[in-house]
Amino acid sequence: MSQDAAAPLDMQAYLARIGYQGSSLRPDAATLGALHLAHATHIPFENLSILLGRPIRLDLGSLQDKLVRDQRGGYCFEHNSLFAAALEAVGLRVTRLAARVRFGATRVLPRTHMLLEVEADGRPWLADVGFGAGGLLTPVPLEAGNVVRQPLDCYRLVREGEVWVLQALRDSQWCDLYAFTREPQLPVDYELASYFTSTHPESIFVRTLTAQRQSLETRWALRSRELVVESGGRAEQRVITEAELVPLMRQTFGIRLPADSEVTLIRAAGF
Repeated sequence: MSQDAAAPLDMQAYLARIGYQGSSLRPDAATLGALHLAHATHIPFENLSILLGRPIRLDLGSLQDKLVRDQRGGYCFEHNSLFAAALEAVGLRVTRLAARVRFGATRVLPRTHMLLEVEADGRPWLADVGFGAGGLLTPVPLEAGNVVRQPLDCYRLVREGEVWVLQALRDSQWCDLYAFTREPQLPVDYELASYFTSTHPESIFVRTLTAQRQSLETRWALRSRELVVESGGRAEQRVITEAELVPLMRQTFGIRLPADSEVTLIRAAGF
């Protein structure tokens, strides 16, 4: 845990970490969108700490140590907790929400995904920098039925009664990513969900090495030994070699590996 778990957000260090190029930080939709894009394209999605047997800490001090100072990534609870703190520092009103992941699911799953509702320019927005390589690059208006085109995908929100569902257009069909309500969540809710996700033997994050990153043109996703690169509407898939793993983590995903972690990661990838 950070030596100062209650430390305030070091906004300048965070902005440098995400390569923010904006000239101002006003509490408006333009700033929300610019921060979202910068975060989503600079901090990778990864689960290395879980595989290394290190606990996931969600206090702001620990998040800054890991994602900002140590040049690491994380999963949804880490990404969106840090992002929420940055948005609130700008003066935006943030409501923390929880979702059930539907993408790739064959049964109803628990609420193990964190996302944000943000008020900007007099309207609510769905913001989520923690869904990995298939997630949003910029926020979408929290309105049902509008198709939002982003550089890598098209998204829309639909309603199922009180439940909202985020969908992405994949292979000419709308695919559910996750379902959520607008009930505010408390830190203890995320502590419980994160502990389950990072320790339960059936959790994919416990069983599978994962690293993901995206830019405006390309997505990279590594799961165990399988690397998928999506660009220009095409996806290339291949199995990496043991010798490629460590350089790939550093050079492609921009992850500064923890000391003495290479052997553990090689084993986690199945070599």
